[in-house]
Amino acid sequence: MAETVFFDTLRAGLWISVLISMPILGIALLVGVSVGLFQALTSIQEMTLTFVPKLGAILIVFWMTMGFMTETLTGYFRDTLIPLIAGG
Repeated sequence: MAETVFFDTLRAGLWISVLISMPILGIALLVGVSVGLFQALTSIQEMTLTFVPKLGAILIVFWMTMGFMTETLTGYFRDTLIPLIAGG
């Protein structure tokens, strides 16, 4: 396998991983900042207050974007990796 093909495949795989993880990481960031702001404004320092809403939001977003994640990942395998493995 040529170096350029290897690095192009690696670059595409890393970009797919960024696209797949972006909805979950984005909502975790938004919920974490909003809960942190709420805690700072009310002086409530409960550790579970940051964990439980963030976990719930991540699970909801994961469930909503599971189809997008699956289609993106299977498309990458079907269009990029399988032809390379098969020698195409």
